[in-house]
Amino acid sequence: MKKQHVPFVLVLSLLLVAGSAFAQTISIKSNIPFSFNAAGKSMPAGQYSIKTLGTSSSKSLVLQGSEPGAVMILGANSSEKMVAADETKLVFHVYGSEYFLSEVWVAGNSLGHQIPVTTRERELAKGNTPQDVDVIASLR
Repeated sequence: MKKQHVPFVLVLSLLLVAGSAFAQTISIKSNIPFSFNAAGKSMPAGQYSIKTLGTSSSKSLVLQGSEPGAVMILGANSSEKMVAADETKLVFHVYGSEYFLSEVWVAGNSLGHQIPVTTRERELAKGNTPQDVDVIASLR
């Protein structure tokens, strides 16, 4: 009897993992009205798409703009909130006139992506508290 339960439990586990992986794959687009920094690279204002690279277990995001050369791969960390995001958005930290991409959230999800702080942002943050600016995005 036990041998019959093992394959059933294994198949059920694989289905749950596959469903979870699909749910965390993102593909969003947003119009960012200002130039900004992402992972140490300056990006121009414009229309951007952001997608997960490979499977959901990958912590890499592809950021692609409409301008030639405005494409990069971002390493990201998982971020979790107690309450699911109410809208799909990009969060930027702002120091004076410099914007830094900080987080990516998809509406309905309590798990998001956090972009690591760069050396430049760390320098600006010394003694300064950033303002957060949210830019609304939409699912593709």
